[in-house]
Amino acid sequence: MENIFTKDSDIENIDIESSIKSSYLDYSMSVIIGRALPDARDGLKPVHRRILYAMNDLGVGSRSAYKKSARIVGDVIGKYHPHGDTAVYDALVRMAQDFSMRYPSVDGQGNFGSIDGDGAAAMRYTEARMTILAEELLRDIEKDTVDFIPNYDDSMSEPDVLPARVPNLLLNGSSGIAVGMATNIPPHSLNELIDGLLYLIDNKNASLEEIMQFIKGPDFPTGGIIFGKKGIIEAYRTGRGRVKVRAKTHIEKRANKDIIVIDELPYQTNKARLIEQIAELAKEKQIEGIAEVRDESDREGIRVVIELKRDAMSEIVLNNLFKSTTMESTFGVIMLAIHNKEPKVFSLIELLNLFLNHRKTVIIRRTIYELQKARARAHILEGLKIALDNIDEVITLIKNSPDNPTAKNLLMQKFGLSELQSNAILDMKLGRLTGLEREKIDNELRELLAEIERLDQILKSETLLENLIKDELKEIRTKFDVPRITQIEDDYDDIDIEDLIPNENMVVTITHRGYIKRVPSKQYEKQKRGGKGKVAVTTYDDDFIESFFTANTHDTLMFVTDRGQLYWLKVYKIPEGSRTAKGKAVVNLINLQADEKIMAIIPTTDFDESKSLCFFTKNGIVKRTNLSEYQNIRSVGVKAINLDENDELVTAIIVARDESETQEQNYEENLENEMLEPNEELENVSGKMLFAVTKKGMCIKFPLAKVREIGRVSRGVTAIKFKEKDDEVVGAVVIENDAQEILSVSAKGIGKRTDAGEYRFQSRGGKGVICMKLTAKTKDLIGIVIVDESMDLMALTSSGKMIRVDMQSIRKAGRNTSGVIVVNVENDEVVSIAKCPKEEDEELDAETNMDLNLE
Repeated sequence: MENIFTKDSDIENIDIESSIKSSYLDYSMSVIIGRALPDARDGLKPVHRRILYAMNDLGVGSRSAYKKSARIVGDVIGKYHPHGDTAVYDALVRMAQDFSMRYPSVDGQGNFGSIDGDGAAAMRYTEARMTILAEELLRDIEKDTVDFIPNYDDSMSEPDVLPARVPNLLLNGSSGIAVGMATNIPPHSLNELIDGLLYLIDNKNASLEEIMQFIKGPDFPTGGIIFGKKGIIEAYRTGRGRVKVRAKTHIEKRANKDIIVIDELPYQTNKARLIEQIAELAKEKQIEGIAEVRDESDREGIRVVIELKRDAMSEIVLNNLFKSTTMESTFGVIMLAIHNKEPKVFSLIELLNLFLNHRKTVIIRRTIYELQKARARAHILEGLKIALDNIDEVITLIKNSPDNPTAKNLLMQKFGLSELQSNAILDMKLGRLTGLEREKIDNELRELLAEIERLDQILKSETLLENLIKDELKEIRTKFDVPRITQIEDDYDDIDIEDLIPNENMVVTITHRGYIKRVPSKQYEKQKRGGKGKVAVTTYDDDFIESFFTANTHDTLMFVTDRGQLYWLKVYKIPEGSRTAKGKAVVNLINLQADEKIMAIIPTTDFDESKSLCFFTKNGIVKRTNLSEYQNIRSVGVKAINLDENDELVTAIIVARDESETQEQNYEENLENEMLEPNEELENVSGKMLFAVTKKGMCIKFPLAKVREIGRVSRGVTAIKFKEKDDEVVGAVVIENDAQEILSVSAKGIGKRTDAGEYRFQSRGGKGVICMKLTAKTKDLIGIVIVDESMDLMALTSSGKMIRVDMQSIRKAGRNTSGVIVVNVENDEVVSIAKCPKEEDEELDAETNMDLNLE
């Protein structure tokens, strides 16, 4: 056998790295230019262009009969596209899907798939033809309007680009992944695109803001709602952006429950997969409140029904669905396309200008083609007219000529005709010699000369050329007058939702089982001291109200849990309920972990650095941290305080920094080692004071400056030491000056007002002094508030009653006394107290007077 590796063999040594690099670059450019990316002019990839051109060759227009898809695919593969039939058929199917294409270019007959992800039937079963829109893409292609290139085997030619009377790239969008790059262009409304193009023709230096007065944003075939304009503006300005799309829904009321109905889906969302996703989340309790999910979609449109449980709030469930499912998706815009055989990311205005330039080129080439045809025809008619004017001589000359070539030459010599004119005269029928035919030739020649003049003016005038483009665009808009489907709404990032919500005072209650609600404070009428009150909430048998407070709807609530985590929530995001409603589970509002319990809720209007957050725990620990450290809260919360074992948060108070405090305080100083005498009384103390009370009636007052600001995850220092073993802190306040009064209330509704000055100062960590004289009739102390006669006292009982009392009606008493009956609880007990704004005088109507008689 001959050795092929001999010295005489034609072998060339090459560098394998260079060879692979060159081959891969060739492959990459082939994919980029010839397969995956659309042309910026007609918006089509090669496979889509070849399908439409093959259908045009087959004559399957919008008015013709449907033709088998297999026949169309066969022609495309055999003539233009040397790839697999599956790829071509998949492209044909997508061009026919009204949920994939904003304006389909193929009219399919048969099963072409569904929004549920069902595949199309085999190509031997389906039929197709072009739509009217596809015909507009191919219109005038026979008039030399575009360049033709050889096909893959040089046996035929195919168009390099289509004339495209519509801006198809922006109209239907495009998506594709090439080598090292990808494109994802959203579809748009044809009416808006044409309006924007018409404006751009008249205003060539138009800004993006001006163009966006007409082109509002993407218009997806499946509808939906686009939230926010920032992503749209960024995509139109730079060619890249992110657009948030949500499903369109509405709420129906049935019996005692709400029903969420999905009417439209985000673009490219699989409906069947979405329904499975929702059902799975409901089954695993990741989304609470869903009773049933079913698909009621039909030929009229999409209708996915989500039935809720009776106690579920539709807005909260809907927000969770948007967060956890594909009911909300992000469309990443990359406006990448091919221009001059190179890929480039374009802005909106650049793509519009490219289309207009393409149309100018097409119209100029069409005009030149029509002008050439018109001049050639006029040339023939001028020869016929000469022949008719000299008909007798022409007939005699032809009769005496031995053959056609001789007659042609004689005509050319005698009458100065061209060869084409002479041939036309020789081919003329005798019937053209009648007077009527002669008149027709004269009229046709006159019309042709006028048309030649018109075409010539178009080529000479930019204004006429642009007017022609505008007329054609207006014609397209009239023919395809389809309204926008996708709505565009401002996101919370664009418009602050607080601007749309009135700032009202609310009473917020939370139960032991974690049910929260807000109720306008005006729903609770003021009563005299000793009034029996009104039911504030209806609880489950094994539930009771644990805490309540008042806040404005614009305030931020900070939830501190037993694990020392802190979460955020705006008051207006808490569902508003009636006075007797049970409320909604707080786990649906904030991202609590399993078995995590809320221990304190603090309302605030801002996170100013001049303020700090003081925590008091059950075991007598106090901690102070700058409020600004809590302003950036993640969804999983942040660590607020490091609690000891068996310790719990009692309250947290926001306090402004005292002017007497020095600026050089060290946040990380270990204050437990500070030298002080626990029970030492302080003299000449000024500034803010912290005041804490225990359930056994003891209290301590010490300077705020003695509790320095420390880190967010620190433990804190001792505030008070207990005399009795089972004692614990039940409340704390900040005292601005000794002229203020402290209101103390016991479990049996006994209370009193006492001047803050009657409580002497002690160093932090002391055992305190008596705050209220407790007896069997008073039971334990349950809380304190600072008296504000412009406010009312709100008392909450263990049975769920809430009683409003005018603070002015409560009598002042000394430090070591019990006080008077503030709330008539009978067999009930007070569990919590808080201050709330007074009612307006006009609201104290007959109902109030009736309540006053219940004493």
